[in-house]
Amino acid sequence: MTTFEGAYSYIDSHTAGHPTRVILSGVPALNGDTVKEMRMDFERRFDHLRTALLHEPRGHAAMVGLIPVPSKVADFGAIFISSYVYLGMCGHGTIGYAKTLAHTGAISRETGNHFTLETPAGVVTVHLNWRDDGKLENVSLRNVPAVMGYQGLTVNVPGVGEVTTDILYSGMWYAMVDARQAGLTLDPDHASKALDIGWRIKTAIAAATKDDPLMAGDPAPSVLFYEEHARDRARHFLVLAPNKYDRSPCGTGTCARMAQLLIRGQLTSDETYHAENIFGVEFMANLHAKTTEEGRDGYEVVILGSAYITSQGTLFLEKDDPLTRGFLSQ
Repeated sequence: MTTFEGAYSYIDSHTAGHPTRVILSGVPALNGDTVKEMRMDFERRFDHLRTALLHEPRGHAAMVGLIPVPSKVADFGAIFISSYVYLGMCGHGTIGYAKTLAHTGAISRETGNHFTLETPAGVVTVHLNWRDDGKLENVSLRNVPAVMGYQGLTVNVPGVGEVTTDILYSGMWYAMVDARQAGLTLDPDHASKALDIGWRIKTAIAAATKDDPLMAGDPAPSVLFYEEHARDRARHFLVLAPNKYDRSPCGTGTCARMAQLLIRGQLTSDETYHAENIFGVEFMANLHAKTTEEGRDGYEVVILGSAYITSQGTLFLEKDDPLTRGFLSQ
C-alpha cells in the first residue's frame, strides 16, 4: 500500500497564460491576525510546502500558488507564493482565484458580483462580470495604490550599457524598461534573449538599490519590458528570474505601468490602457482614484482580465520520495 506524508487538493487556472494553483486543503492553520502575519508564519514554518507544491516534479519554474486564509477585514484572504519568492500582491492570481471561486460555486451570479480580498499588500476589491447564462465572463480588480519609487534611475548593465528606468510599487516593485532601449523585440521567438537581458538589468538594479530602506524586506524589482504600439497600448514582458517570465501582461505590473504613464503625462485619467502579453492576450486598465500614500501620489488602478480552469486534483507527497521538496531546472 502506498503511504503518503501529505495530500493537497488544488484547482489550477491560467490568466492570460500564467498559472494560478489554488491550494484548497492540506496546509495547516496559520498563526497571525493579518494575512501578512500568516504569510510570515507560512514562510517560517512551511516553506518546504511552497517548493513541494510549486517546483518540479509537481509544478514548474513559472508556477504561482495561492493559499486561501481567513481575514478579519475582508471577505476572503489570500497568500501568494511563487517558485522563487513570496508575493505581496498578484493581479493574475487574484483573477484566477475569482475564477476558482466561481468554478466551485463559492460565489455565483446569485450570491454576488464582488468581494474584498485581504492580501499581504492590503485589501483589494474584485468585481465579477457574469454572462446571462451564469458563466463568469471576466474579472476586474481594484489594486492597492501604485506609487513612484525611483524616477529616471540609470544603471550600467554588463553587455547592454546604460539603462534608464522608472521603478514603481503596486503590491510588488517593478522596473519599467523600454524594450527598444535594450534592443529587444517582444515575441515568443525572442523570449530567451529577453530573459537573459532582463535578468542582467534586474541584477544591476538590485545592486543599486539594495541599501535603500524604501525597499527593505521586499524582493528586488522585476523588469517589465514594454513595447509601445500606441500611446495607450503596449506589449509587456516581465522578467522574474533567469528562467521565469510572467506569461500574462502582469496584473500588478500593468497597474504600475499605467501609474507611470499618468505621472509622466502620457495618459490622461479618463483613458484606458491596453497591455498585452507576447501571445496577444490583453489586460485593460483604468484609473479608479488618485490618493496620497506616505506623502507620495498614489494611483488606484483597476485591471480587467479573464481566467480559465485547466485542472483539478490532488497533489501527493509519497513517503520516502527523495524529491518531495521539489527541484527547479535552470
